[in-house]
Amino acid sequence: MGLSSQIQEPARLEVENVTVAYNGHAVLCDVSFQVAHGARVAVVGPNGAGKSTLFKALVGLLPLREGRILIHGVPLGHHKDCVAYVPQREEVDWRFPVTVADVVMMGRYGRLGWLKRPAKQDRDIVLYALQQMGIADLTNRPISELSGGQQQRVFLARALAQEPHILLMDEPFTGIDITTREAIMSLLDRLRAQQVTVMISTHDLSLASTHFDQVLLLNRHLVGYGAAAEVLIPSLLTNVFGGQLLHLAEGAVIIDQCCPPDAGRMARP
Repeated sequence: MGLSSQIQEPARLEVENVTVAYNGHAVLCDVSFQVAHGARVAVVGPNGAGKSTLFKALVGLLPLREGRILIHGVPLGHHKDCVAYVPQREEVDWRFPVTVADVVMMGRYGRLGWLKRPAKQDRDIVLYALQQMGIADLTNRPISELSGGQQQRVFLARALAQEPHILLMDEPFTGIDITTREAIMSLLDRLRAQQVTVMISTHDLSLASTHFDQVLLLNRHLVGYGAAAEVLIPSLLTNVFGGQLLHLAEGAVIIDQCCPPDAGRMARP
């Protein structure tokens, strides 16, 4: 079967025995899992667990020391920009002198190539992505002048303009306003209807248990993967969070030095 026919298969994601290392030290160790086409998966783990490393490996930003990643049944590098990645906000240099429209158009570069000028279709797709995230009125604003929530929506619009089969979002709900949170939740529903596979990393156990098909517990190794009721249980959560986890009668709350506990971080397995 040729590559062109394989690309028409569902966007099944297969991670097989993947190990990723920095400076000789393994950050992800022998991780294996599969995500079905159109599924929603919450990746949960403490800071330093390898969540961001996993996402960067899934888009080819970090090399694998061992293992392989298959999408549409073929290895990374054989696809036309079908995986979109929204990094954490603190990883982005927001002082870069570009407008909102410039940033969102970057989502088209994988299809255009850097030397080709955008066509009307590309501009229409960018406008539609801006409208989907409710920021079409910000088109000509410098990205540096926006609020944190607006900047997050710009990067989500860039991902939409890419027309991905798989969308990865790294801590998208951190440090945003309620309007942006609602916009992201609405986006998740639209992407489900379009059969786009979505993976997000989050500390919010309540969100993971109520809005996602599966939960992937990660702490350098894969600790658990499956339905929330099977994975968000005291034994596995303690394995992942250790002393950062406080058990209460009504559920579990993450105690994280960077993020104070609140009711929105409660799991009810």
